[in-house]
Amino acid sequence: MYTYTQEVLTIRYLRFALISLLLSSLLWIVACSNQSQSDNQLTLEEGVFSYAMSGLYKPFNYTDSKSGNLAGFDVEIGEALAKEMGMKPNPVTNPWESIIAGLQANKYDAIIGSMAITPERDKAVDFTNPYYRSGAQVFVQDKNTSIKSPEDLKGKKIGVVKASTFSTIAKEYTSEVTEYTSDVTALQDLPTGRIDAVITDQAVGFHAIQEENFPLKEVGKPLNLDEMAIAIPEGNEKLKEKINVALQAIIEDGTYDQISQKYFNRNILGEEQ
Repeated sequence: MYTYTQEVLTIRYLRFALISLLLSSLLWIVACSNQSQSDNQLTLEEGVFSYAMSGLYKPFNYTDSKSGNLAGFDVEIGEALAKEMGMKPNPVTNPWESIIAGLQANKYDAIIGSMAITPERDKAVDFTNPYYRSGAQVFVQDKNTSIKSPEDLKGKKIGVVKASTFSTIAKEYTSEVTEYTSDVTALQDLPTGRIDAVITDQAVGFHAIQEENFPLKEVGKPLNLDEMAIAIPEGNEKLKEKINVALQAIIEDGTYDQISQKYFNRNILGEEQ
């Protein structure tokens, strides 16, 4: 026989089921709304393109001694891309050894910091099309006569920047590798005798010699050719496509060449190898 108690329990159950259904529907609507917002918003802050670099890689990215602002090739490429995308540029700095971790933690939208594409990095981030190509070059003190070719690096003390592809190359020649926070600091240490050579980007070394009057010289030809690209969080295909379109646009309209000529007196995009 259907009792009063059973009736009350049934009503309570129906109320509970209805409330659960309403809550589930509400959560689904919120989730869909957030997903839609995420899909439509390419960057962390709408209308702003924040991009990171070490700020210690002159002439690619550094702090201008007069203005105190970030300057360099990477900074201006980021500004040109942001303008092309209809966004406000926001260059920021982050230590190089943790710059990918910062991207993964959503501290900024991208890395425009002269990052070479490597298989290991490609597992952690997505890369755009290359925005310049350059090689790893050996530099020594200008009076050095013992290192005339890369083969002479065996057993020598080599300086490189932390967490760089240059560090990997240096370890192919010697176990005595000293890591620095910046390539410029490593180059400055050469005349002291604490290290015998530095492996860094060719353009960085040439700039130190020609513009900063560092008492250095290059050894042989570049050890390799790296393709530098813009790193973005994995899976953000819309941002990747938007940057690639903007990059192609500034290449075609001459903006890229203008920036490159300003810093290097040549176009450093080069030809695809």
